Amino acid sequence: MIEYLLAGFALLIVILLHFLESHLGIIFQLFHKADADSPRNGGELVAAVLKKHGVKYLFTLCGGHISPVLVASEKCGIRVVDVRHEVTSVFAADAVARLSGTVGVAIVTAGPGLTNTITAVKNAQMAESPVLLMGGAAANLLKGRGALQDIDQMSLFKPLCKYCGTIKRVRDIVPTVRKALAIAQSGTPGPVFVELPIDTLYSYQSVQKEVIGGGGAPKKGLVNHILSWYLNNYVSNMFVGAFDSQDVTPLPVDLPLATESQVQSAVEIVSRAKKPVLVLGSQATLPPVPADQIKSSLETMGIPCFLGGMSRGMLGRNSDIHIRQKRRDALREADVVVLAGAVPDFRLNYGRHLSRKSKIIAVNRNKEQLYKNTDAFWKPSLAVQADVGSFLLSLQQGLKDFKCDEEWVKSLKAKDQEKEDSNRKKAAEPVNKYLNPLQVLYHVESTLDDNSILVADGGDFVGSAAYIVRPRGPMRWLDPGAFGTLGVGGGFALGAKLVRPDAEVWIMYGDGSLGYSVAEFDTFTRHKCPVIAVVGNDACWTQIVREQEPMLGSRVGCDLAFCDYDTVARGYGGCGLKLCGEEGEDVLKTLQSAQKLCKEGQPVLVNCLIGRTNFRDGSISV
Repeated sequence: MIEYLLAGFALLIVILLHFLESHLGIIFQLFHKADADSPRNGGELVAAVLKKHGVKYLFTLCGGHISPVLVASEKCGIRVVDVRHEVTSVFAADAVARLSGTVGVAIVTAGPGLTNTITAVKNAQMAESPVLLMGGAAANLLKGRGALQDIDQMSLFKPLCKYCGTIKRVRDIVPTVRKALAIAQSGTPGPVFVELPIDTLYSYQSVQKEVIGGGGAPKKGLVNHILSWYLNNYVSNMFVGAFDSQDVTPLPVDLPLATESQVQSAVEIVSRAKKPVLVLGSQATLPPVPADQIKSSLETMGIPCFLGGMSRGMLGRNSDIHIRQKRRDALREADVVVLAGAVPDFRLNYGRHLSRKSKIIAVNRNKEQLYKNTDAFWKPSLAVQADVGSFLLSLQQGLKDFKCDEEWVKSLKAKDQEKEDSNRKKAAEPVNKYLNPLQVLYHVESTLDDNSILVADGGDFVGSAAYIVRPRGPMRWLDPGAFGTLGVGGGFALGAKLVRPDAEVWIMYGDGSLGYSVAEFDTFTRHKCPVIAVVGNDACWTQIVREQEPMLGSRVGCDLAFCDYDTVARGYGGCGLKLCGEEGEDVLKTLQSAQKLCKEGQPVLVNCLIGRTNFRDGSISV
């Protein structure tokens, strides 16, 4: 008798729990039935949404949790690109997002697969890149019970992503992924995360077999019958309405735009300026305004511009209004400064580079960034939370009769030339051994094709490259952004080459940063993505040791070795060339040989052994 009472109580508890867990799923089943005979799976629904949103590339490192998505994506024509480290998948998706104007998409397996992506997701958040990361997960029924690779993934990604969603039932896949894709692009773009538990991705039969067990009669006893009923009902509810027709088309994207009065206020401020300056950040390259239209508007206004982040190259290689050097001096002298997506963080010395005498117009999609450090060092005369590209077009249209003072532009250009002359003298100086890094970079600058895309991944060598190597046009420069992340090189180059297959993709590597992604030469080879990597090999973390040794008297942790990275590249199926300053060695011809090999379809690494200069003494490393 007691056994039956306990069994009845257990049944009541199970029914109550099931009702709460399914959120009225039992009632839903009265009108819908799970198609137990369907061979379809949740991975097909994910692929259908991605396909309808124009996603062409899905970056991944395979795992059993996510196999249905990979197979379905391949079948519907999405190119699945598998890499050698999960972090590369997100870096590659980030590059696709920046260069294509769409959402970059990556998917990795549960647990360590996802934790390996954390740095790249945070980098995308700070760089404001619309990236969708999908991750496998333990079955909903087994979460918290010690399943393989089961951790609280949602808690990890909520601080990093604009939106985090987890799938409870197969029918939730389509609306959740659609929502995530829209949020990634809306307002201030950024990463989003969708968790896909394994029992929402495989077919009904597969899930039923795993949850209930394969074949055989259920064990005897009332409690076992109750448990069997509960599990069958759980699986049925998981698949109820799973493959009913659903809308997979893109949802509207929210785009903040400046009001007419805000634009008019900006026009009035700029029109009275004698020494205006524009400082552009990466937001200037975001959709919906094409970069070429931004370029045309900037040239029409004729206001001298400083370009940072993704906006590097916006004005081409040799624009009359692009000022590259001595930005701090120009900002202190300017009477009007337009911060077009540029942020007064460490890159503008937290606003200290801005003069309190200047009128400052700040435009940014992100309200927090719009007012960054205003309580300390600077105040905007006009703050506009809006899309930067659309604002610049409206500003130019409002400044119809405005003509920037030619003498102001010439004075800034003259200072540019002074610095350029100084850099060339520095490049001609002898170094302690091997090659002068500045000389190598000037050779790279003279070698680049007009369609080249530059990927920056490193410290000292890459910091020097930013002064010397000039992007040839808009959307031709990729650097990590405000997070200062090392390791972006392999993923950024992979994404760039896929989006722009006709472009010549160059990675500017430090020998330290190369270690993070050199294994992706295997990926370049397998996926036929020829790129050129130029490695500044000084056997040291030079940007750090420059301050650490004089301040603290030790080089501990900073020294590397002059490794044969060219041999490593060959081991992964690519080509490797070496430059070390030997007599008769021709740097330019070696770089041209790398170009030729790349055009023949081979990824190439040029291992440049370099000495040290004092070119960047005093630069920021912390």
